Amino acid sequence: MNKELLFLSKEVGELLISKGHSIAIAESSSGGLISAHLLAIPGASSYFLGGSVIYTRYAQRGFLNVPDSDMEGLRAATEQYAALNADKVRGLLGSTWGLAETGATGPTGNRYGDDAGHSCIAVSGPVNRSVTLETGLSDRQENMVSFTKEALNLLLKTISG
Repeated sequence: MNKELLFLSKEVGELLISKGHSIAIAESSSGGLISAHLLAIPGASSYFLGGSVIYTRYAQRGFLNVPDSDMEGLRAATEQYAALNADKVRGLLGSTWGLAETGATGPTGNRYGDDAGHSCIAVSGPVNRSVTLETGLSDRQENMVSFTKEALNLLLKTISG
């Protein structure tokens, strides 16, 4: 576990608990690191409703029930796609907040033309917010940690107001 990510997760967890809010996660290129770090915090069962790694269109269709019609004119690894997944996971699990991440970890870019180190992250809830991160790195593991850090920071900033 990454100490910096654990610190951010603790802040997020404490904020969620203090507000009586809950979170659901749909992550892709971070590979489960967002969920793992949030779950590593004692008391996570009071705010973490569930999460899944939505790494393919098959997973998005199966785990998030996203029909083909919702994907018309939309591609993965965009803020709009992340927002769709954040909203879907929030609705399916009935959480206060939904968080989704999608991108290209590396060492090469994705089939959509995004370079390695590209990630789009979205939060859905009482406030909706999204961000695109470009690390400029080709290191897969480093990018996964960077994507997770950005996601936790966006979540913390959004919930805090």
